[in-house]
Amino acid sequence: MVRKIRKAAVIGSGVMGGGIAGLLAGTGIKTLLLDIVPFDLKDDEKKDPAHRNRIVKAGMDAVTKSKPPLLMDKKDLDLITVGNLEDDFDKLAECDWIVEVVVENLKIKQELLKKLEKIRKETAIVSTNTSGIPLKKMSDGLGTEFRQHFLGTHFFNPARYMRLFEIIPGEETLPEILEFMADFGERKLGKGIVRAKDTPNFVGNRIGIQGIVKAMQLMIEDGLTIPEVDALFGPVMGRPKTAMFKTCDLVGLDIMAHVSQNTYNMVPDDEQREAFVIPEFVSRMIEKKLLGKKAGAGFYKTEKPKDKVIRKVIHPETFEYSEYEKPAFPCLAKAKKEKGLPAKMKAVVYGDDKGAGFAWKVMANSLIYAANRIPEISDAVVEIDNAMKWGYNFEMGPFETWDAIGVKASVEKMEQDGFDVPENVRKMIEAGHTSFYKTENGKVFFYDFESGDYKEIVVSDNIISLNILRRVDKVAKTCGSASLIDLGDDVFCCEFHAKMNAINKEIVEFMADGIDYVDANAAGLVIGNQAGGMPGAFSAGGDLFYMGSLAQLGRFSEIDAFLKMAQEVVQKARYSSFPVVAAPYGLTLGGGCEVCLGAADKIVAHAELYMGLVEIGVGLLPAGSGCLNLWKKFVNSVPESVTGYDLGKFFIPVFMNIAMAKVSTSAADARALGFLGPNDRIVFNRDHLIGEAKKDVLKMVDEGYAPPVRRKVKVLGESAQGMINAELFNMLQGKFVSEYDVFLAKRIAYVIGGGDARDGSEINEDVILKLEREAFVDFWKQEKTHDRVEHMLKKGKPLRN
Repeated sequence: MVRKIRKAAVIGSGVMGGGIAGLLAGTGIKTLLLDIVPFDLKDDEKKDPAHRNRIVKAGMDAVTKSKPPLLMDKKDLDLITVGNLEDDFDKLAECDWIVEVVVENLKIKQELLKKLEKIRKETAIVSTNTSGIPLKKMSDGLGTEFRQHFLGTHFFNPARYMRLFEIIPGEETLPEILEFMADFGERKLGKGIVRAKDTPNFVGNRIGIQGIVKAMQLMIEDGLTIPEVDALFGPVMGRPKTAMFKTCDLVGLDIMAHVSQNTYNMVPDDEQREAFVIPEFVSRMIEKKLLGKKAGAGFYKTEKPKDKVIRKVIHPETFEYSEYEKPAFPCLAKAKKEKGLPAKMKAVVYGDDKGAGFAWKVMANSLIYAANRIPEISDAVVEIDNAMKWGYNFEMGPFETWDAIGVKASVEKMEQDGFDVPENVRKMIEAGHTSFYKTENGKVFFYDFESGDYKEIVVSDNIISLNILRRVDKVAKTCGSASLIDLGDDVFCCEFHAKMNAINKEIVEFMADGIDYVDANAAGLVIGNQAGGMPGAFSAGGDLFYMGSLAQLGRFSEIDAFLKMAQEVVQKARYSSFPVVAAPYGLTLGGGCEVCLGAADKIVAHAELYMGLVEIGVGLLPAGSGCLNLWKKFVNSVPESVTGYDLGKFFIPVFMNIAMAKVSTSAADARALGFLGPNDRIVFNRDHLIGEAKKDVLKMVDEGYAPPVRRKVKVLGESAQGMINAELFNMLQGKFVSEYDVFLAKRIAYVIGGGDARDGSEINEDVILKLEREAFVDFWKQEKTHDRVEHMLKKGKPLRN
């Protein structure tokens, strides 16, 4: 039997349930979202569907209005049907997967599952998103067939953005059901799958909450401040910028405390049970409704008097908020000078100042706790590491971190400091194994405590790791900012690895050489990279510092030469004898967007794609062929048999994309904006991106790829200016744009329109490319552009002047 999920149902329309429904709809699955009928209906409301569906309607309204958006495209709403658990319960019989996300109450869940058992079709999968109630208790008294199709599927909130997807088997769950849901979750939903056991809070929250609460306890014990803890356990340790306390503010102190208390209640034999007891001051904050971002104040709060932004932190003893300075410890200063995360970590945990001492105690405690949880919560170190990377956005999980700081050296220090090193780790070291991971012949292995040996990490055939290929000498060419990596089957990958993967001169020159290399030695090319973190940056734009330095010195001819070289490289890739596929994800802005639009025959994009030509924000315009190729993307979508169409209908959205610096909120939105065309593909799992792009290259080769023919481009011509003048006037009057924005926008319209060309005429591509360069150079001669660029480089956000 080929199992498919044609229709799904989510029961419970709160933040999590609504988010899951939005995610499923975003993947194209028809979804039924149900919730209870309100208890307080008046007699005249009891027969009114609108009132009976009031709760689920409120849930969907919250999903629709959420920021950041939980829907990838507002059209996804068309795939979601709402209803209630009385009038629409029978509709569940049509569903292939039913996931319950109701209140964390055992009796309520048991009653719901009993009703589902009577109505579900024979093949339907039923899962729970509980994080604290044992599946065994939930399914108690239900039939064998139901229990064979019942499991836990634990999403992290928000479901669209958080990658972790914990799969928890019940005592009788069929292996084929577990395999199907793991494959479905990875391939269709784009999640990272962690196989957990039916233990309290599973893997991610069991490890994550223990680490946070223990750090709070040690902070009070050692006399550190909240900002000091966040400085020590932020990016320098491979953690998100939100570190510990800002993360709690985002999640909500009440939710964090609930998970912690729930774990404490259910793990009476845990050797660190007391590490789940939140400090008294946090309990007091919850009583005072200082719950974090949703309450406007938590550990931190932001005040905005006039044009200033003042960030304050709470004092644990007085509960008063005050401004704070950036913490300074010698270990942090040393870490800043180090290159690479392992070296930075070592600088902190092996330092000799107060901050280092605290960081070491927190780190050692968390590593020991993770090791002691095997095999209780999971059988493998890799599951725990993945849970922390995908659920908490760590760059490294506990065991990868242990490798990074040195297993043998750290264990020796633990023993010196009186820590109780886990027996499984002692045995590993005594057997001569000093790392939890190793790479051999292009394969990654993890240390298995049970067998006392290493086992290969088995991953999907769709996953290609550029890091592993680099380790096994598959790099054909490289420089400081880019590499050309052999993906096998005569396909190469041009990988950017500059800061934020910004397109600089070195990358442009490298791409030119790389195209020649592929032309002589291979069948096709993928343009992609695998920068860590989410959403990450395929390329966050162009090298503003380089061009700004040239402009400051008045070396405008060099700027023009650089642009011409960049344009020629993009055109060279586009008209090369081999297929090129771009694989963008995350931030794909400015120059990164231009590479995708111009150099590639096809784009295979990750679902979380924030793509746009944003140059006007720094007083410039796309001049690496962006104006030309976005215009071509639109007009080339019209079949040649269609004649007499209105070019203005294409011109306005192209112009607005560039002049308003529109950035997609997802790959689906990028398609709606026109950055992705009908032949481009969307992939939900970022780990599959390079592999899927390679497949498309090989498919084009197999189909007898022929490069596109360079043809003239039809343009709007002189009419372009007239089309946008009235619109710009209205926007200026409404203060949506500044006078300088209007100045820039008029020149942008001139470029896209083909300059002084006649209306509807056809011109060579080089004409628009030349117009791009001329406008770009002229803009650099404007003082306000320099102000915008300086502001962006200093503040990281655009200036409206």
